Amino acid sequence: MQLPAMDVARRAGTSLAAHPRIAAPVLGGLAACGFQPLALWPLTLLGVAGLIYLLSKARSAGRAALIGWLFGIGHFIIGNTWIATAFTYQANMPAWLGWIAVVLLALYLAVFPLLAALGAWLLGRRGALSLALGFAACWIVSEWLRSWVFTGFAWNPLGVAALGSFARPGLAAAAPWLGTYALSGAVALLAACWLAALRRPALDWRTGALALLPVAAFLAPIGGSAAPGKLAFTLVQPDVRQQELDDPTKWEGQFATISGLTRPAAPGRQRLVLWPESGIPDYLRDGYPGYFYRQTTYAADPLRARQRLGQVIGPGSLLLTGAVDLEVDDGAPVAARNVVTVVDASGALRGSYAKAHLVPYGEYLPLRWLLEPLGASRLVAGALDFWPGPGPRTLDLGPWGRVGAQICYEIVFSGQVVDRAHRPDFLFNPSNDGWFGSWGPPQHLAQARLRAIEEGLPVLRATTTGISAVID
Repeated sequence: MQLPAMDVARRAGTSLAAHPRIAAPVLGGLAACGFQPLALWPLTLLGVAGLIYLLSKARSAGRAALIGWLFGIGHFIIGNTWIATAFTYQANMPAWLGWIAVVLLALYLAVFPLLAALGAWLLGRRGALSLALGFAACWIVSEWLRSWVFTGFAWNPLGVAALGSFARPGLAAAAPWLGTYALSGAVALLAACWLAALRRPALDWRTGALALLPVAAFLAPIGGSAAPGKLAFTLVQPDVRQQELDDPTKWEGQFATISGLTRPAAPGRQRLVLWPESGIPDYLRDGYPGYFYRQTTYAADPLRARQRLGQVIGPGSLLLTGAVDLEVDDGAPVAARNVVTVVDASGALRGSYAKAHLVPYGEYLPLRWLLEPLGASRLVAGALDFWPGPGPRTLDLGPWGRVGAQICYEIVFSGQVVDRAHRPDFLFNPSNDGWFGSWGPPQHLAQARLRAIEEGLPVLRATTTGISAVID
C-alpha cells in the first residue's frame, strides 16, 4: 500500500539531495524550531532526518563535512537570534554588530555539527542503520565537545527539544539515566526512525511503528510532581528593564521596588528570600577603595548597605541576592566577580558563590590587547573584567537548607552544576534575562527545567525580568 504523502516526501528528498548546499542550512534552521519559544519539535525531527538523508547521499568525506557545517550555520543562527538583542542595550558598539556576532558565532559553532556529520559518514558507509547509529553517537560527542572547548557554549543541546509540556517532561524524563547529551542522541535516533519510515517501499505495520515511535516518545505522559517542600521562600522578580538597570539615577527606585515586593515573613517563621542576578548595585564587602562605594546607592558604607538588607528581609529570613565583588591588589581593584551573596537579618555575610562559567564578550573581553583597539568592548557595563570562580559549591545555610547556586547561563552546562561530594537540597538560578529579548528567556527556562530533571533537584529561578519560576 502506498500513500500520496509518502510519494511527496520521497520527491522532496530527491530535491534535497540535488541541492544540498541550499537544503542543509534550511534543515538546520528547521531543527532549531523545536526549541522555545516555538517548541515545534516535529520540525526538529524533520530537520535532523533531512540531514541524515543528505549524509547518506554524500559521495565524499569533504561533502559530508560541508553539509554538516552548513546545517550548523542555519541551526545556530535561528537558535541564537536572541544574542543580537543584547547589543541594543549598550552604547560602545553599534547595535547592528549584534547580527554580525550571531552569524560569526554560528560559523564557529557549526564546526561541531561538521564533526558529527563527518564522523557519521565515515562510520555509516555500511548502510542506513550504521549511518543512523553513527550519527547519533557522533552528535553526542560533538555536543560534549561544544560544552567545554574554548570555555564552552552549551546553549540549546538537541535534547532540550525533547521537553514535553510544562506539566510533564515527556522524553526528557530519561535525562537522569541518559544525561543531556545522550538524550540528544536519542532525539537523533528518533529522527532517523521517520527517515526509515519514508524509505520503506510500502505502508505496513513496520512503517507505522517507525512513524509513531517518535510521536509516542515525545508525547508520553511521563513524570509527576514532587512532594511539597517544607521551607518557606519569597522569590522576587522586580521587572527592572535592561535599559534602566545601570542608570545610577534609577537605583534607589529599583531598590524600593524589590524591597516592596519582599513582604515580611510570618512571625517566628524561617524563610529564604531570593533576589535575582544584578539584584543590588551596592558593594557589600569591606576593604574596597572608597570611590567604589561612592558609586553605589547607600551611604558609601557596605555595613549600612548590609544592615538595610537585613531590615528589608526581617527576623527569621535569609537573603540570597546577586551582587558584584571586587578583587583588590595593592589597594586597587583588578577584577570583579559575579556572585550570589548570602545576608542574614542582622546584616552579616553568611557565604557567597562566584560564577564559574563567564560569558565571553559579555563579562570579559578575550584578547583584550587586540580587540579593544579595534573598538570591541564588553556588553556588561564597567571597566573591570570579571574573573571566574572555582566551580560548583554547596552553601550550607543550616536550617535554611543546602543550596547550590548557578548564576545565569551556568545552568545550561550538563553535569557541571552540582558539587557531587556535597549535594544540595535545591539549586538557585538567579539571572538577568533582560538582555535577551523574547526568544532567549524561554530557551533559558527550558534548559533550567532540563537541569532539574537531570539532577533530580528543584530549581528556583529569580530574574530581573524575563521568566522567573519554581521547578520541581
